[in-house]
Amino acid sequence: MIHSERIHPLNAMSLQHGQYVLYWMQASQRAEFNHALEFAIREANRLKLPLVVVFGLTAEYPEANQRHYAFMLEGLRETQRALQRRGVQLVVQLGEPDKAVIGMAGNAALVVTDRGYTAIQGLWRRRVARTCPCRAIQVEADAVVPVEVASGKAEYAARTLRPKIHEHLGKYLVPLEATPLKRGSLTMELNSLNLEDVEAVLIRLPLDRSVPRVSAFMGGTVQAKRLLRAFIKTGLKDYSDRHSDPSADVQSNQSPYLHFGQISPVYVGLKILAASDQLRNSKEAYLEQLVVRRELACNFVRYCSNYRSFRCLPNWAIGSLRKHQRDKRPLSYTLGQLECAETDDPYWNAAMHEMLSTGKMHNYMRMYWGKKILEWCRSPRTAFRWAMYLNNKYFLDGRDPNSWANVAWCFGLHDRPWGERPVFGIVRYMNAAGLERKFDMKGYVRRANDWLESAEQAD
Repeated sequence: MIHSERIHPLNAMSLQHGQYVLYWMQASQRAEFNHALEFAIREANRLKLPLVVVFGLTAEYPEANQRHYAFMLEGLRETQRALQRRGVQLVVQLGEPDKAVIGMAGNAALVVTDRGYTAIQGLWRRRVARTCPCRAIQVEADAVVPVEVASGKAEYAARTLRPKIHEHLGKYLVPLEATPLKRGSLTMELNSLNLEDVEAVLIRLPLDRSVPRVSAFMGGTVQAKRLLRAFIKTGLKDYSDRHSDPSADVQSNQSPYLHFGQISPVYVGLKILAASDQLRNSKEAYLEQLVVRRELACNFVRYCSNYRSFRCLPNWAIGSLRKHQRDKRPLSYTLGQLECAETDDPYWNAAMHEMLSTGKMHNYMRMYWGKKILEWCRSPRTAFRWAMYLNNKYFLDGRDPNSWANVAWCFGLHDRPWGERPVFGIVRYMNAAGLERKFDMKGYVRRANDWLESAEQAD
């Protein structure tokens, strides 16, 4: 079902006589369980036109590098094949996404797109809305509960958004039926980049190649679903009790795939709900992360224009961190030392090795990782900037609402004041002793060393 609340006109233009309906695929890079794609197919059928999908491949996405592009292109190759099986041609063009859309919109009766939450995604959509010669419609496909339905303002914390999410969850966490396309577009002669050879495409793009590809994860919906099935089979049973334990392998590993829109959060949520009723606590714990926490991040980016800046933090956190910014740091490191995992903290180094090797990091260690950067850096503003730099450079799911919110949480966002202490002020503090008290940290370090060794062998 495609709820009307997911559908939002981007301009007031009329339908025009065209050769096809055009779906601009940008955030939702998948051929199934995609509300924007299914809406476009239904409109194409209604207008008795074929559907064409366009993807603008820019080599200048902010802070993206070879690691991100390789994962994305692996997914797009699979999506192109899957769309062909549905009779739909995916046209991939080099250049800015909005320009690729405008270039093809002249022959379109209607333009449909998915929704992005970051500043650059919003900018692209505004440009298309202004210059598109026909009606342009946005369909939200990457949130379970549409962001504005959940809340019309910036939420203070998960506890304030949670009841609002749960009020609507039953309505929106429902299956989406795939609609057969009546008129295919595969015979149309349209110029497109060939994605079959991902290596050749990567070589052609002028990318930042300082960050290597990862061997731990391959992009694409098939891989995302395989990992999800494995998690439900072996990891979900322990999720409620051990999801915070870095030494336990109970992660679903869905975040990179959710970031690139290679899997739908609605699909993931439905699969979790369909698991055994005996896993009720774990199912609830997982949905808390998938829906409440993830969509709290979407809420943050939607309603906070400064989400990329230190200024996004609550006033109490900014004031306290400024008050303590001249406090003596117990240790101090350069950005280069941090980037090479050259600190005196074996747990922090292990977390960096996980990030450098796999493009991911255990959620609990992400919190510890950010807190230590704050503790070791000469000023909170610099710490914020360095944490964002490392996060966006190495994580497959960097440059994402979740990433921006997760880093900012380490500095007080979506949290409350705690007892005052040096450096942190009243911002929550974390230390190695706390990790050791709760978890098998030696086990985590061993796993991180294994990841590092595997990555070196892959190179």
